[in-house]
Amino acid sequence: MKIRVRFAPSPTGPLHIGGLRTALYNYLHAKKNNGSFILRVEDTDQNRYVDGSEEYIQETLEWCGMIPDEGPTNGGDYGPYRQSERKPIYKEYVKILLEKNLAYYAFDKEEDLSKARSEAEKIGKTFQYCVKNRMSFKNSLTLNETEKIKALKGNYIIRLKIPPDQKITVFDEIRGNISVDTNILDDRVLIKNDGMPTYHFANVIDDRLMEISTVIRGEEWLPSLPIHKIIYDAFGWKTPKFMHLPLILKPNGKGKLSKRDGDKGGFPVFPLRWKKTPGYRENGFLPESMINYLSLLGWNDGTEKELFDLNDLKKAFSIKGIQKGSARFDYEKARWLNHKYITKTTSDILINEKIIKDELSQYPKEKHKVIISLVKERLYTLKDIKKELAFLSEPETFDDTGIAKLMGKNPLFVLDKILSLTEQNHEGYDIKKDLFKWAKVNGISISLVMQSFRLSIVGSLSGPDLFAVCSILGKDVILKRVNNFINHLKYKT
Repeated sequence: MKIRVRFAPSPTGPLHIGGLRTALYNYLHAKKNNGSFILRVEDTDQNRYVDGSEEYIQETLEWCGMIPDEGPTNGGDYGPYRQSERKPIYKEYVKILLEKNLAYYAFDKEEDLSKARSEAEKIGKTFQYCVKNRMSFKNSLTLNETEKIKALKGNYIIRLKIPPDQKITVFDEIRGNISVDTNILDDRVLIKNDGMPTYHFANVIDDRLMEISTVIRGEEWLPSLPIHKIIYDAFGWKTPKFMHLPLILKPNGKGKLSKRDGDKGGFPVFPLRWKKTPGYRENGFLPESMINYLSLLGWNDGTEKELFDLNDLKKAFSIKGIQKGSARFDYEKARWLNHKYITKTTSDILINEKIIKDELSQYPKEKHKVIISLVKERLYTLKDIKKELAFLSEPETFDDTGIAKLMGKNPLFVLDKILSLTEQNHEGYDIKKDLFKWAKVNGISISLVMQSFRLSIVGSLSGPDLFAVCSILGKDVILKRVNNFINHLKYKT
């Protein structure tokens, strides 16, 4: 049987990184097994629909390089791929359950259900519309034919008729057998009063008709699994394989990761910008590092290896490597991985990243590659480029600790020599060679030479390769900065 998986988000807002991990595991399982990765938009809850959400989901998948084989934009043989466009299909299938007496119409008014909830709460119980009390409500099981025909002219919903006194067992590929007594289950709503299906019904019908072989989704959907199994059984259908992924926890490990945790901890929880909230892309993360990090939140290949690009993951991924336990989110680990990817990405590619491109736009284009090659090993996010390019600006201050190291060693003598050698500077001239030669002849330590020179150019004792920096700045800028530093030292003494 061909592997067919689906990523089925609801367009109710931005995609959380937990949702992106679900998409990734689906994608990798498909590609590892020469299968199909399908995007299905579960938009049956029109009250929660948010404009722009579907486009956001599409853009996120594209940014990460996970292009669906089938979906709303590129079509396929199993469409439509938006549930709101499949309403006639659900109507046809719920009719089958009604005819088999495995579903029923319910005509209860909201005030009657609210009253029942309140009464249950008074005695410390949670209200359920189930096998124990369904016959006390207004539905097609309790009304005679005349009453039912009349009631069908008004508002109604359709509920699943849960079979009593059964033990439902479903096998999850990660967690093993999961068993539930049907007497504790609600008669879940299948069709709402607007004619749209609920998640449970549409999910099962679509997975069946789209020939989904493996359902990979978050752990939060585990409680729905017995309901889905009952619906499959009602139609006499074989269930697909199920895998419920572990939760992504807050950095402290206490509870599920949320946007509030990101706001509090100063890190994104969305892949891309959503309205005024920047995502990982806008915070300077490469998609390759994002994919790599998310892959490790609940999976490993059984080795100590941590760097996996998308092609590596397609080969290495296996459901056997998915863990049961929840995974704790670690932003510093994500930054570390991003640093690794920035470092190994060629300068030709990096200079075309928007954040880098915008920051380098103030400098001559022919120097962009040289500039980025100097600083990329110091970048943990692309946004770090701003502070790492400080050496291109004239120092506003000079590091006092660095200056203290020069005192009593006659740095002015060294700086005067640097000035004279810089004056000779021409294309192809190797100032480093002549400067080091002069220092050796005069018995001056190379460390004094480099500390004096570096402080004059960048204002501190740290930074990228000094002579590469000088090649970018040019003769006039070097002369100006060295003279400024000389004046600063004279003023201090």
